[in-house]
Amino acid sequence: MPLRPALATAVGAALLLLVAAPSAPADSDKSTEAEKAVTESVTVDAPARLAADGNVTVSGTYRCADSKGPTFVSSSIGQQDSTNRYAIGGTVAECDGKVHRWKNKSKPAPSTLKRGKADVEATIVELRPMEGLGGLPLPHFHAALKKNVTLSKA
Repeated sequence: MPLRPALATAVGAALLLLVAAPSAPADSDKSTEAEKAVTESVTVDAPARLAADGNVTVSGTYRCADSKGPTFVSSSIGQQDSTNRYAIGGTVAECDGKVHRWKNKSKPAPSTLKRGKADVEATIVELRPMEGLGGLPLPHFHAALKKNVTLSKA
């Protein structure tokens, strides 16, 4: 298989996993997860913004360390009266252990979003090359948060 289609397929599969919540750690990983919680985090600012043209802006802060591959802060938004979730961009993350700001903006289409109660999910995800799999990048989750917000006029 040519490299470009294989890479596109791998990246596409990894991006599909971005909206999945990280699974609970095994018992042997609890101390590692507890240590990581102190150095890796993501927050979501309230309110989120909805512009007249349909663009949605969400933002917050993040902190991560020790990434081996490209790392992003991904976000999505949903509302209680709908089963739809909308991906709202992705920001390249710098994993140096310091707190950084992130801001994602996009125009979901078709969108049923309206001003009012909503929830934002933000995740720091790294596409980490896996040894033994030919360097196929698989998602590694650093931190995730789901927060209730108000979707307000931009």
